[in-house]
Order: sequence, then C-alpha cells, then structure tokens
Amino acid sequence: MGHSINEAYEKLEKIGQGTYGKVYKARERTTGRLVALKKTRLEMEEEGVPSTALREVSLLQMLSESAFVVRLLKVEHVEEDGKAMLYLVFEYLDQDLKGFMDLTGRGPANPLKKEVVQDFMYQLCLGCAHIHRHGVMHRDLKPQNLLVDKAKNVIKVADLGLGRAFSVPVKSYTHEIVTLWYRAPEVLLGGSHYSTPVDIWSVGCIFAELARKQPLFPGDSELQQLLHIFKLLGTPSEDVWPGVTRLRDWHEFPQWKPQDLSKVIPQLDAHGIDLLQKMLVYDPAKRIHATEALEHPYFDSLDKSRYAKIEAAFEKENRKVNA
Repeated sequence: MGHSINEAYEKLEKIGQGTYGKVYKARERTTGRLVALKKTRLEMEEEGVPSTALREVSLLQMLSESAFVVRLLKVEHVEEDGKAMLYLVFEYLDQDLKGFMDLTGRGPANPLKKEVVQDFMYQLCLGCAHIHRHGVMHRDLKPQNLLVDKAKNVIKVADLGLGRAFSVPVKSYTHEIVTLWYRAPEVLLGGSHYSTPVDIWSVGCIFAELARKQPLFPGDSELQQLLHIFKLLGTPSEDVWPGVTRLRDWHEFPQWKPQDLSKVIPQLDAHGIDLLQKMLVYDPAKRIHATEALEHPYFDSLDKSRYAKIEAAFEKENRKVNA
C-alpha cells in the first residue's frame, strides 16, 4: 500500500461522520468497485498500532464472514500529515432500511408487502445470530444501521462501531448507546449489566416499524421513551421482571395495563404478533434469542433455501475478490 490512501482509492463523497471518524464513498482504482472508507485516527502507542484497534479490526473481519453483515474488505494502515490513520474498507451499499421503507411512502397507509417484512426480518435474525454467536452485541441496531442491497434483496447489519465483545460476567458498560426509539428498557432504566438481549429488543422495535411503517416507541427523552413502552406493554413489576425496581433509574411509574398488540399492529398475523411479543419481553433473561427466533412459526412459510444460496454466492464472490 502506498503512502497515501488516494493512490488506491478515489474519494467520491463524504457519506457520514461516525463517532469514530469520517466515512467516504470511494472507488477502488484497480478494480473500479465502489467501497465505503471509514477513517479512524489511531492514538499511537510506543509499540505501534494500539491493541484495541487491532482487536476491533480482527473482530470486524470475523463478523463480516456472513452475507447478512456488511463486509470488511480490507484494512489500510497509512500515514497522513505525520499521523497514523487506519482506513477500514467496507463493501458499499447505497441504501439503508429507513430509506428503503420511505421509497414506498411513509406511514401505515403505505405498507410494505407482508413477504418483504418476513424476508427482511429473517435476514436480520440471521445477521444477529451470527454476531451473537461470536460473543458480540451490536448495541445500536436501528433502520439507519441496516443496509439494503436492492439488486439482491439482501439486508445487512452495519456500523458495528459500538459493538464490543462481551465477556461473561458482563462488565459494566457506559449506557450512552442506541438511539432512544430502539433502546431496551434495561438500558433506559440505568442497568449496567446487559448483554445480547438489548439487540433483540431493538430487532422487535424494527419488526413493528417494518410492519406498520412508523416507529413503535418514538420517545424524545429517556423518561418519555419508558412511558411509551409502559403504556403499550404495561408497567413492569417484580413479578414479570425480577430486579426491575432495583435498577438505578427506577421510580414509581404510573400503572398501565398491557394493550392488545394485534390491535396496535393489525398488519401482523397471529404468528407475527407472537414473535414480536417474545422479542419485547421485559425480563432480558426471558427474551427470545436470535437463533430461537429463526425457528419461529412466523417464518415457516419462507423458502429458507434462498438464504443458504445467498450465503453460498457471498462466499464464492469473496473467494474471487480475495484471490
């Protein structure tokens, strides 16, 4: 790799500014393929590249071995203005799930086809199951972090910037994560020990949004977010969620009774509502796992051989790219 990233890639436009640095749409000069370049500044250590960056990168490489996770193609380590920079080169997808939903018009009057909701949900569960199998939680799943390959009808989990490997016992994490609308109640209530169920809660919120074309819990503060959740699902108690009243931000909340989800989301059939309820269980320990969700009757009518074919095509393509 040359001294400059510009020798290998033509930067076309800046497409984002993440917590960790800038993201560019670029063209690889040798192959002509479009990529997303994520630029990260390295705080250099005496021995060279910091171990945290290397850990993050090897994790991303491992996670991107699924067709349902955005692929990390390569890592470029360059020097710019005397500073060490790391460029992560990802496959480029020009549409996120939010944009995809908006294509057919907003709101319940413009629903997505039931088959599309089912298909995308299955892929999302495949992507989550893959990440969770590697002991990683994403912690910021939302429609803007799910990218859509329209040509192949594939949805991919992106932006694992906040994902971190969790060791057991789960360490105490900062809880400034996840856009409020998709944030799990254990995080909103100040819990410091949480794990992969936080992602399943987010997946449930995305499921409802795909079905009804509007967010399920659009709160604009942590308190309001909790009130949205409690009004719909009922105010939690020690009976349904042991330990909830001992969480740091627990107060005496108004007592609401759970509503009938099938009336709130009439677009989902009985199986869909059942799966959604299992994802939106208050007690994280009782929330469905991604691998269990894949076996749910809601997905029985899908032709699941399609997903094996997507994975096989993905493997073949990447063998070719890396050859």
